[in-house]
Amino acid sequence: MYSLERPVQGQSSCPKDRLGRKRRTVVSSLTEDEELTEILKSYSSNKVTTTKYSFLSFIPKNLFEQLHRFANIYFIFLAALNFVPVVNAFQPEISIIPILLVLAVTAVKDLWEDYRKHKSDKFINGLVCEIYSRKRQMYVDQRWQDVHVGDFVRLSCNEIIPADMLLLYSSDPHGVCYIETANLDGETNLKQRQVGSELTPENFHSRIECENPNNDLSRFRGFMEYPSKARVGLHNNNLLLRSCTIRNTETVIGIVVYAGHETKAMKNNNGPRYKRSKLERRLNVDVLWSVVLLVIMCLTAAIGHGLWLRNLKDTSFLIPDTTSPALSGFYLFWTMIIVLQVLIPISLYVSIEIVKLCQIFFIQNDVDFYNEYMDSRIQCRALNITEDLGQIQYVFSDKTGTLTENKMVFRRCTIAGVEYPHEENARRLEVYKEDEAMGCSHTLKSRASAKSLSCKSLSCNRSSVSLHTLTGHSEGEESPSPTLPQHSAFSSPMEKDIVPDPFLVQKLNCLSSPLFLLRDASMELTYIVDFFMALAICNTVVVSSPNQPRHVVRNIPVTSTSGTGEQNELFSRGKAASFTPSPSPTPTKLGTEPDGEPNLEASILSIKPGLDGVPGEDGDQGYEEEGEHGSWKGEEDKMLHLNPGAWSVLENSNGGEGPPSEPGADELIYEAESPDEAALVHAARAYRCTLQGRSLERLLVELPGMGSLAVRLLHILPFDSTRKRMSVVVRHPLTNQVVVYTKGADSVIMDLAESPKGAEQSDGRQGHIREQTQKHLDNYAREGLRTLCIAKKVQTSTRHAFAETSIENREELLLESAQRLETNLTLLGATGIVDRLQEEVPETIEALQRAGVKVWVLTGDKQETAINIACACKLLRTTDQLLTANCDSKVNALLLELRTEVERGEAAEGTSGFTLVVDGHTLDFALQEDLKGDFLELSRRCRAVVCCRSTPLQKSHVVQLVRDQLRVMTLAIGDGANDVSMIQVADVGIGISGQEGMQAVMSSDFAISRFKHLRKLLLVHGHWCYTRLANMILYFFYKNVMYVNLLFWYQFFCGFSGSVMTNSWVLIFFNLLFTSAPPLLYGILDKDVSADTLIKLPELYKSGQNSKAYLPSTFWLTMLDALYQSLVCFFIPYFAYAGSDADMLSFGSPINASALLIILLHQTWLHVLVLVGSALFYFSFTLVFSVVCVTCSPPTNPLGVDKLQMSQPLFYGVCALTTVLALLPRFLFHALRNSISPSDTLKAALMDQLNPDNYCRRMQHWNQTQAQSKARGLIINVEDLDIKIPDFILPKELKECRAATGSVLS
Repeated sequence: MYSLERPVQGQSSCPKDRLGRKRRTVVSSLTEDEELTEILKSYSSNKVTTTKYSFLSFIPKNLFEQLHRFANIYFIFLAALNFVPVVNAFQPEISIIPILLVLAVTAVKDLWEDYRKHKSDKFINGLVCEIYSRKRQMYVDQRWQDVHVGDFVRLSCNEIIPADMLLLYSSDPHGVCYIETANLDGETNLKQRQVGSELTPENFHSRIECENPNNDLSRFRGFMEYPSKARVGLHNNNLLLRSCTIRNTETVIGIVVYAGHETKAMKNNNGPRYKRSKLERRLNVDVLWSVVLLVIMCLTAAIGHGLWLRNLKDTSFLIPDTTSPALSGFYLFWTMIIVLQVLIPISLYVSIEIVKLCQIFFIQNDVDFYNEYMDSRIQCRALNITEDLGQIQYVFSDKTGTLTENKMVFRRCTIAGVEYPHEENARRLEVYKEDEAMGCSHTLKSRASAKSLSCKSLSCNRSSVSLHTLTGHSEGEESPSPTLPQHSAFSSPMEKDIVPDPFLVQKLNCLSSPLFLLRDASMELTYIVDFFMALAICNTVVVSSPNQPRHVVRNIPVTSTSGTGEQNELFSRGKAASFTPSPSPTPTKLGTEPDGEPNLEASILSIKPGLDGVPGEDGDQGYEEEGEHGSWKGEEDKMLHLNPGAWSVLENSNGGEGPPSEPGADELIYEAESPDEAALVHAARAYRCTLQGRSLERLLVELPGMGSLAVRLLHILPFDSTRKRMSVVVRHPLTNQVVVYTKGADSVIMDLAESPKGAEQSDGRQGHIREQTQKHLDNYAREGLRTLCIAKKVQTSTRHAFAETSIENREELLLESAQRLETNLTLLGATGIVDRLQEEVPETIEALQRAGVKVWVLTGDKQETAINIACACKLLRTTDQLLTANCDSKVNALLLELRTEVERGEAAEGTSGFTLVVDGHTLDFALQEDLKGDFLELSRRCRAVVCCRSTPLQKSHVVQLVRDQLRVMTLAIGDGANDVSMIQVADVGIGISGQEGMQAVMSSDFAISRFKHLRKLLLVHGHWCYTRLANMILYFFYKNVMYVNLLFWYQFFCGFSGSVMTNSWVLIFFNLLFTSAPPLLYGILDKDVSADTLIKLPELYKSGQNSKAYLPSTFWLTMLDALYQSLVCFFIPYFAYAGSDADMLSFGSPINASALLIILLHQTWLHVLVLVGSALFYFSFTLVFSVVCVTCSPPTNPLGVDKLQMSQPLFYGVCALTTVLALLPRFLFHALRNSISPSDTLKAALMDQLNPDNYCRRMQHWNQTQAQSKARGLIINVEDLDIKIPDFILPKELKECRAATGSVLS
């Protein structure tokens, strides 16, 4: 029998030691072994439950969760305290009403959210898949929730995987299965999975041992042990993950290893994120101050009551009591705690939750955040930091995919030191840009596939199914036709239809020329063919077509087109004048010369430099200064000049006869893992170097003039962030050499491109190529292009195969082997790929800077590329002074020097600002403990900072440094997995659902589809959310303090006895019901400034950055205002009824009515409906209560009191006078302040109320006034900034006025 756990014995080689953790044992569910069956039953089933509660556990569990809040415990304690006879203040039953109401409202909200999750779980658990049945000996339909570990599951094309399964069988002859992980990480490209060991349920008698469930999507460790004790290693490429979709494979069978909540998908499902906002932290401080005020008031009453009893002479009206005055004062302290409990706003926390949910609802339903191309809208994953959006001071942004489209389009290239500008291709891209600006759609409408149900059809055309949007087709909806081509990711016409460079085409056409062998330029042609061979095969692209799910390669012989006899002859024997024959592979080691040295060329042609010329002193034979099209000497004279029609064979890169925009039946569809890969494969295809098919062991490539070649694929060294490159190891079909083709970052490849020893002429040629390529790379970077270098090498070692099959330390061995393979590379060339800016990025960054937000760009690109993008998006203005920090040592001196330069610039007049550019190496030094201060001081004085060549870890360290040291609100935005750490460290993390998957989105607080949405999210919704919540919280404190003070003043006239001048029902409901609607409505709907004005005037955002709406001074001024109003509200009725026979309740009636009117008119006098509704509710309740209630509030009797008071004119006179005198100072103060020194927000709000003509004139006057001012006020000189107003922002009446005012605001 097998055990799940085994004891560790020293350094044994047991699986537990090698895996480094406890293991899971999985066997077939068909087993008859009872012990193994019990093991399988101990694992989680596939039923998924994301709800918190069940029918029976809801009340106790929800109550337990709500008791985690200190405020709820506090009010429950007071409710219980009121049941103690010696300290109770009013009826015990009434005291529990507020806390019960708050708990009930919160419970209903939690129940509604949980019910939504329950509906989703029920749908997911009810999906159907095929499970192998032991009884029926066949596959039967079962619901997902009935799947268990050890079950055999059979899936067809386009079906969703129900659980984490080990792949046992694939209908593909090579045991390959393709999956789409869009439901898991958002990536629409296909991933390849391999059968670990092909078995069927009938003959499966093996045991699987693997690691315990975890959330690492990229890792799986384990082995399969056969009955013979032989073991086969299992890795991540053998595992099919839950929620992924089967693609391009007819049938697969797997055994379930993780089910339900133990699957990796569920382990990564963390749900909404919860953070504490800055406003909430400030609120907690003020709640503590309220507690202090409460204790002071209660102590005052307790001491006053004790002194009053001690000094009381005649006690005939008191019930005889032996209690001492000190003890009575102690009891009175707790009685006053109960009476004044509303000083702590019991309903504030639940009100904040309701307001934030409503704010999120409005944000998510803002149509401006909808992206019709991606069919996506904003996602609010963090439910309680909406107000932080209005206080951001620093924005840290990624570049690729965040500021740019991440639609990689091949732009130009350099091969063997010769630059090919592809001018026609550049003009094509400009046409696309112009057409998109005019609204024409040359690109795909959506990169997301059409929604459809899982299907068992054998037609494997692409469809997309989301576990969150699985719905059936509507009755009138047609399913996609299985014969229509389906667009894949990174395959829009803009990315595919590349126009070749004519000069490069002429050189490639020499392969088909009968004069090819007479040309000395064939050496350069070798580099060209190798270059495009690397572009075509150095990837993991899956090839398919509309009529064929996947193009696979079997043992296909090399087929040739007409005119290739000369090439074959060349490959077999060569030409003495220019070539040397390839060494025979049989007598010597593969890929080596007879003397054992590696073959230097490792090329399609084994070529040595020409022998006709005399080498120069530097060994650089045959070169001259770079001309217009290259640097190969004599090339213009020796190259065969062809007429323009000679290269027409290369013009159509679609593989069909029609135009590029009309896909033919034989059109190839490339499923790439990244847009860079797709761009390079499409570029190679434009030159007829076409990747036609792929299998596990072979690639089918078509080369110009040579036809289709079957290339044996030996190994793939995938890209990783450590190596920053990718390589493939292939056996060349013509030379039979083992060749390593490598592509990667120029900073890495240029260092690895070192010539072998003992090849002087080759060293000279490679030195020249490296020099010229570096110049071209610098030019590409200045143009803002993404650069990749291409290189190659002959491989002689086979140690990498051992690393591939190792179970122990596999990752370390693979990295070591890859580093050994990728050395002494022969540089072939480099590519320049354009990644265009997203729409409205410059306008968004400009608006954020005007709003006082500092924008930092953190990117891994080259410095020149980063600077170019910074200029293009107006982060770096033409008037800015650029500061660069690039050094390997003495960083401290450099930072001090730059800081001195900034200080001189600030002292001088006319300096616009500084922009700091720091490379990754310098950033390492700057982040050290002793240099942090200098770096922060320098960056704080700069308008913007660009960190280039930065790693993901550096990004997070920079954000954390700025957040913690400067104590500012930070926002990080990115779209890739390398931005996750930065997003999680920032106060607000925003993910962009773009081309790099959903890792950033899943780690973010908010998710948007375009960078431009950040503008409205911060400037409009951020401003509204912060202002609304801040004013609502102050409103709550104000009304509670104001009303509690009325009860406190009454204690001075009742011997501090804890009595109140109103009945207990009105006392409880006053804050809970009568005055609760105004602050709620204010927090949800109030707009101090319209959305259009907030967009046009980004400077209004600064009020939130400075927390002007909720400062400590604002809080205490609100408390003083409440104190004054309570004095007026109490003593005017007191003096009005002095000397009368009015009893306690008659005296309290006008006080309550006046307090209600004062509170309603305090903040929301514009909300007439709420004001009238709340007032009518109060008066109706008190009238009915006074008429029908006889014994509702013992020992007092409110019967007829309010009815009598409301029938007397004195009541209304007192209420009117009290309300006016209480609010008059407040209104006078605001009137004077707004007249003498109005705030920017008030100016903008007043302008919103103007008609279009007056609005236009006021805007013009405002701009002219601000432009003449030297100080930077609300508006800066917009003409200097060359700002354009989008037409969609202005009302129709203002568009005509715009010409007269010029560029007003954007």
